Amino acid sequence: MSQATARGTGKYERLLERCKPLAPVPTAVAYPCEETALAGAIEAAQAGLITPILVGPIKKIEETAQAAGIDLGQAEIVDAPDSVTAAVKAVAMIREGKAEVLMKGSLHTDELMSAVVSREGLRTGRRISHAFVMDVPTYHKVLIVTDAAINIAPTLEDKVDICQNAIDLAISLGCEKPKVAILCAVETVNSKMQATLDAAALCKMAERGQIKGGILDGPLAFDNAISKDAAKTKGIKSDVAGDPDILLAPDLEAGNILAKQLSFLANADSAGMVLGARVPVILTSRADSVRSRIASCAVAKLVAHARRAKP
Repeated sequence: MSQATARGTGKYERLLERCKPLAPVPTAVAYPCEETALAGAIEAAQAGLITPILVGPIKKIEETAQAAGIDLGQAEIVDAPDSVTAAVKAVAMIREGKAEVLMKGSLHTDELMSAVVSREGLRTGRRISHAFVMDVPTYHKVLIVTDAAINIAPTLEDKVDICQNAIDLAISLGCEKPKVAILCAVETVNSKMQATLDAAALCKMAERGQIKGGILDGPLAFDNAISKDAAKTKGIKSDVAGDPDILLAPDLEAGNILAKQLSFLANADSAGMVLGARVPVILTSRADSVRSRIASCAVAKLVAHARRAKP
């Protein structure tokens, strides 16, 4: 049994099953010049998830494929001399309607995101945020953790968009009414802890229709969010406790530490996605497994088809 198979619990595989009836989506892959990045794109194509357009130096891509024994098949390659140019060209292909998804290859995240957020990029009126779609062996369903990669110290207004982006993502994955646990260090509102004030405000904003489509509760400490028994012990009555689909972190450091703890201590797999741009952006680490990259492509495919149905 491979390590990828050993880690999996079938949750990602259920996402792949949802993808089967849907057509592959054209995907601009920026600078896939390393074995795992290239293999992830090609295997996702073979699984019927994406139609990859490889953007980068043709010779280097072909040499990477040859060295790794990867069959590029009929994949289109668009020449770009370096990683920065590849990011710009990939974004331009999205703007021109030639692709519906943007995928990070082996370039640095800041190179790709600079192209995404530039004036000629893919910004919308919504704040851009990141979400990890996690398969945690000890949890009963797919769990979204946000934001762990982009917004360092989000304001209340930023958190509104981060929350809405995650809710929209969860709905695209088939969750009818996503439950959002707004994480803090404590489960009570405390004026000395800004995150608890933000949590209370977000819940009221959801009641007033400023955040749509989800069920919010917070502030919730992590134990109360994940364990219904822990919430019951502390006298918390909540539709979210013990069953959240989304964990909304108070800031990037907390979200990043949480996601990596789940990966390295609980053997969770994580698929990375940037939300709030014109199209879904697959943002994986260069250290991610091919399984994680394929899961990210599955998530992006579901989001892209949801956007076709409801732009």
